Formats: sequence, structure tokens, C-alpha cells
Amino acid sequence: MQINCIFARFFDVMKSIVHSEAELHRAAQELLSAFPAARVFCFYGEMGAGKTTFIKVLCQTLGVEDVTSSPTFAIVNEYLTETGESIYHFDFYRIESLAEAYEIGVEDYLYSGSYCFIEWTEKIEPLVQPEFVKVSISVQENGDRWIIAE
Repeated sequence: MQINCIFARFFDVMKSIVHSEAELHRAAQELLSAFPAARVFCFYGEMGAGKTTFIKVLCQTLGVEDVTSSPTFAIVNEYLTETGESIYHFDFYRIESLAEAYEIGVEDYLYSGSYCFIEWTEKIEPLVQPEFVKVSISVQENGDRWIIAE
């Protein structure tokens, strides 16, 4: 029997090997199950690692029916689940200072109790609450993705 997606969870760390985009649904369910109380997830990885794609799948897993897209130019997109709950997706790639994050009211979003998925967290790390889940995505030579959450 071939295992397509491998998960391990040790001391609040989840590790996953994803061989294809189709396996992201299982990885999303595992991530949300591994950190059921978490609401702020910060994504790290190089450009093209699959951060936005994984966030789209997480939103689908949480019941978002809207079309999800990268908020690169808008900085934040709000999606609604089928039960009317808000999910916020941030992309801070284009901001140049913490002041820009303050201007959009990022702290209000982060402390709202809603799911917040953040790309390019490096640009706003001083503002992120200490209870966030760090999700690192790295591309392997064969195209597989390692997803490590802690």
C-alpha cells in the first residue's frame, strides 16, 4: 500500500509531505485538527511554495463557498463560511512598513477570534500575537511540499 500523504504530530508540531495539489485537502484537515483552538496561522515559504493555494484549500475545508484569491494588492480579503463566519486572508508582501499594517487595522482582525491566514508574516511579526501557528512550506527537488506547523 502506497501512502500518498504522511502526517506526524509530536509536541504540537505537525509535519506533512504533500505529493500533489489533490492531497492538500487532507493536509488542511490535519492542520485544523492538530490546532483546533488556533485562529491565527502564519505562513512562511518562498515565492511559489504554495502558501496561497494551501490557504484556498483551508478556506474550502472551513466551509467558504466564495472564490478565494491572493490579496496581494488589497492586503486583506474577507471570506464568509456557509454559516456566516468571517475568515481573513492577508498578504503582506507589498507593504513597506508596520505603519501600513496598522493603517488597515490588522490588530482588530488578529484579535477578532476569526480565522486569520497570513502570508509574508515576516513583514509584521512584531504585531502578531504569540499564540499563532507557524506554518512553513518548502518545495523539495521532486516537487513535493513539506508542510511543518508548530
